[in-house]
Amino acid sequence: MAASTRIISIDVFRGLTVAAMILVNYPGAHNYIYAPLAHSRWNGITPTDFIFPFFIFIVGVSIALSYSRQIEAAKPRKEMVKKIFIRALKIYTIGLLLHYLPEFNFTFIDLFGVLQRIALVFMVCALLFIFTNRKTQVYILVLILLIYWITLSFVPTPETLAGTMEPGLNFAAWFDRLFFSPEMLGKHGWNSEGIYSTFPAIATGITGMLAGQLILKQKLSANTVIWLFTAGILCLLAGSIWDWQFPINKKLWTSSYVLYTSGWASVALAVSIWLIDFQGYKNNVIAKCGIIFGSNAIAAYVLGDVFETVYKYTNIHHFVCFGLSDMGLSEYNTSLIWAVISVSSCFSVIYILYRKKLFFKL
Repeated sequence: MAASTRIISIDVFRGLTVAAMILVNYPGAHNYIYAPLAHSRWNGITPTDFIFPFFIFIVGVSIALSYSRQIEAAKPRKEMVKKIFIRALKIYTIGLLLHYLPEFNFTFIDLFGVLQRIALVFMVCALLFIFTNRKTQVYILVLILLIYWITLSFVPTPETLAGTMEPGLNFAAWFDRLFFSPEMLGKHGWNSEGIYSTFPAIATGITGMLAGQLILKQKLSANTVIWLFTAGILCLLAGSIWDWQFPINKKLWTSSYVLYTSGWASVALAVSIWLIDFQGYKNNVIAKCGIIFGSNAIAAYVLGDVFETVYKYTNIHHFVCFGLSDMGLSEYNTSLIWAVISVSSCFSVIYILYRKKLFFKL
């Protein structure tokens, strides 16, 4: 694929995923959320549980497209590795600092979060891409999924029996507590973005890289859509079957969850390519919004946290939500409207940046 070729559907996919992240992260009240906009309590999956793995999947796709061009251009690997580490460190640092808004009270340490996981997954997957071939990446993917399944399902810990997978009482939580105190892992003594569960998140990134390499190989032809769709269906079926023994669980990022969500991500990408790049629907409102959000994806995500902090500490959040309630709206509708306001606030800034052609590349 030529370096000048831009796959608009990937930008749309990335942008809409970020917009969905902001929508579900900042409701008016976390106690009043419509079921599809809330995470699953434990086992099982809701539409919201697809958002994070979709974003990591598209990170993997972008790695394949971007670094394949750099490899073809014979860019020194030493320089590539340096930039990978710097970019990962920037993303991780931003995620770390967001936890301390607005007081910046550094008396406690909070090392885990969404951006922190994205940074680690990006770093590992990018290094894998430039130093290994596709066959090796498949082996690593399978190995991660199998080891994670075996350890959580069949290996006992000093705290739990083999196969125990309750909140905070499972192999992943025990593993994290070997390196971090319960206080550092969060108020419950464990963290859904902890170290051990980051390994299957890396597997999700690898599935995205494999999809990206498929796109490169097929040159964005009709076969690309067919192969992505077929691979997606096979993955989600495998994940569904594995769910019988190893439940689909977002907080544990189980192996079945990896296959199931990556399968749907592949299907969604296939549909996006067909609609946007083949059918030419790139100028409709939804696609345009996706392109704009996708142009500054990390900036949009950060803005969501910044706006939420500003709105709460200036009482704008209180004024709007209570005002809507006083008008007779239900708590659920009020919460949803506030979430839409959060997305719109971020879009207003990202749109200005897009018009001025200012793109923040970490």
